[in-house]
Amino acid sequence: MGGEQSGHIVMTDYATTGDGLIAGLQFLAEMARTGRPASELIKSFETVPQMLKNVRFAAGRQPLDNAAVKARIAEAEARLSGKGRVLIRKSGTEPLIRVMAECEDEGLMRAEVDGIVAAVEAAA
Repeated sequence: MGGEQSGHIVMTDYATTGDGLIAGLQFLAEMARTGRPASELIKSFETVPQMLKNVRFAAGRQPLDNAAVKARIAEAEARLSGKGRVLIRKSGTEPLIRVMAECEDEGLMRAEVDGIVAAVEAAA
């Protein structure tokens, strides 16, 4: 189970995106399983540093289809493997690529986000 600053709670066993109903049901299931109150369970969550940058792209461009961008994303995923994660997606409402990473090592996280942003900007 993981949460994002946006308020999304993601449980990759059930879905790859945030789903409030699933999150609520899973939280209630954990309360029932452990017999612990919500006030106690909520204290068990640990925050992980997160960084989000948006990159605007020109109309008609598809920066996520660019080979250099794909390669840079794969490199970041490999470097963060076991330490964090990256999530790169096209906005559904604006001409933006959203570049998000989470990692305990903030220097590594920043370097990977900045590297992906640079690759997307070059392709945008």
